[in-house]
Amino acid sequence: MIQRRNVIIGALGVAAAAAAAGCSAHRTVRSGTAGWIEPVADTARPATPVRLSVTPASGATGVSPGKPIVVTAEGAKLQSVTVTAGKTKVSGSLQSDGTWTSTDDLDYGKAYKVVATATDSLGAASTHTSTFSTVKPHSLARITFQANGMSSLKTGHTYGAGQPVIIAFSRAVNKAAAEKAIEIETSPAVEGKFHWANDSTVHWRPAKYWTSGTTIKVSVKAFGVKLGKEVYGAKNASTHFKIGRQLIAISDYKKHQTKVYIDGKLVRTMKCSLGKGGTTTGANGEHISYWTTGGPHVVLSKERVHSMSSESYGITDPKDPNYYAPEDVEYCTRISDSGEFMHAAPWNHSLGRANLSHGCINLSVSDAKWVYENFIVGDIVDVKNSPRPLQIGNGLGDWAVPYRKYGR
Repeated sequence: MIQRRNVIIGALGVAAAAAAAGCSAHRTVRSGTAGWIEPVADTARPATPVRLSVTPASGATGVSPGKPIVVTAEGAKLQSVTVTAGKTKVSGSLQSDGTWTSTDDLDYGKAYKVVATATDSLGAASTHTSTFSTVKPHSLARITFQANGMSSLKTGHTYGAGQPVIIAFSRAVNKAAAEKAIEIETSPAVEGKFHWANDSTVHWRPAKYWTSGTTIKVSVKAFGVKLGKEVYGAKNASTHFKIGRQLIAISDYKKHQTKVYIDGKLVRTMKCSLGKGGTTTGANGEHISYWTTGGPHVVLSKERVHSMSSESYGITDPKDPNYYAPEDVEYCTRISDSGEFMHAAPWNHSLGRANLSHGCINLSVSDAKWVYENFIVGDIVDVKNSPRPLQIGNGLGDWAVPYRKYGR
């Protein structure tokens, strides 16, 4: 009897231990021989621990709004994720790997609340709440794309073989940080370099003129990016343009001729007259040169009629031999910021024989009209044999600098 009593107590002790372990699943026992009570093995499995994580981490401050919110669940299945900033709700979607990622951009200087719900392997739900805040910049830099200093770049338009990529920030930026945010894709692919015209405007060009038919795509991923000590990108920006036929005009000081090549083939030879040379001083002490600057120029704009006068560059005294009154000049194609044009000059009877202009490239009316009708912004006009070199900042003098010395 003593032996039997001990066995019963032992059996109860097993049952009690099972209850103490917190197992709530139903248990059964069966009767054995000689009054034995035998326990049946417990087949219930506990739920896998649920781990919900949110990036950015809860309590984080100064978060970039350009980075997405990512919610992951380990040992569970995400059921819902809600992200709010006040009354504003941020959209997102479940990814193929089971994570949730925001699809809307966040805002600067906002506090965000993330509420995520997931179910474990037994179907029990759990909720995780976290909060974070985004950086509040002192100032924002907006981004625009330029064809040159006089006009913006038109997305999808066609430009000449000398058109550099020009990106303008509305504020001074850290150059290295800005370059890192810029992506330039060309077809066919070419390498290129950056040249900073100033602390807010950067140019990019390849080693050689663009080949005809090249496409250029530019993307600046600046939103949420620190571009300076207290400056962040206002938003991302992108553009694209293409290169038409490769037109290169060669104006020769010694030969008094301008030859135009399209895709390497000579298509027109024009008599011309370039700057007469020499220098003088303007009414306000300006240094004035009458040499047409030498080197590759880029077409900046075209005007059917442009008013020209010596007063525009500092010669205001009618008694000065270099003075000339305002006059409407036809078929003007601008090639520099300093006032150099290819234009009609019916008064110049030395075309093809002598250089007598005040710095422009004088042409006949018919030739100037042809240039006006056939040249586009970005085309190349290369002036040979001038003693006065084109400066890189005078219009688009990007190609006047050897590639090995161009930018970085």
